[in-house]
Amino acid sequence: MEKIKGGLYEGERALFMLDDASLDNVVFDNGESPLKESSNLTIDHTIFKWKYPLWYSNHISVDNSLFETMSRSGIWYTNDITVKNSSLQAPKLFRRCDGVTLDRVHFADAQETMWTCKNIKLTNVQINGDYFGKDSENIYLDNIDLIGNYCFDGAKNIEVHHSHFVSKDSFWNCENVTIYDSVISGEYLAWNTKNITFVNCLIESNQGLCYIDGLKMINCTLLQTDLAFEYCQNIDAEVVSDVISIKNPISGSISVKAVGEIIQDDPNIDQKLVSIKVTG
Repeated sequence: MEKIKGGLYEGERALFMLDDASLDNVVFDNGESPLKESSNLTIDHTIFKWKYPLWYSNHISVDNSLFETMSRSGIWYTNDITVKNSSLQAPKLFRRCDGVTLDRVHFADAQETMWTCKNIKLTNVQINGDYFGKDSENIYLDNIDLIGNYCFDGAKNIEVHHSHFVSKDSFWNCENVTIYDSVISGEYLAWNTKNITFVNCLIESNQGLCYIDGLKMINCTLLQTDLAFEYCQNIDAEVVSDVISIKNPISGSISVKAVGEIIQDDPNIDQKLVSIKVTG
């Protein structure tokens, strides 16, 4: 294995097609695509300062490194990449990647990041930015702290544990989502999604949980949530708190501690297909 220790690299494609190498204490500056078409790299204590550092790469390990603001659109069409203990300052970092593992990573500007990727594992990750995870699939999240609207729009096959989301329009247009032991705050949660389950979750959402087909809730608390379940079908919801209002669910059962108002004003809905049980 070639070992590259120290040094400043500039110019376009500075280490183009580098294979089977380790990099330590390296800085890449003022040059696009420094590691394009690379493979089998171990990258430690390295700083990326310029655009498109890792495109069309394979089998990459990054540790204790920094992607600065201008390393935007940095990791596209890359497969089997692990990033640990690193700070990611640039937007649009991951696109169309397969096999992404991140641990103890901080995204300072995750705008339009992790789009159309698959086979993703994120643990102990802080994320700040809109439209994270759009159209991605096969996603595992544990101990994620995400602040940014529209996260995971159009994503599929998502499993979440012990995470916090402050996000308007989160989990829209999704399929097959299960969220455990997490906190979600943001209006219009999970509209137009198919098969979503919440277990032991705390949710605050104006007009949240609407237009869903296949909604399951186990031991969940809804804080200051109104007009919930509108046009939802195949509901199996256990809510252990009060709800401000429930509006026009289509089918299924809802158990709730108390509800301020039940609105059933759509004559096209067969109310016999809906059970709303107030447990007191």
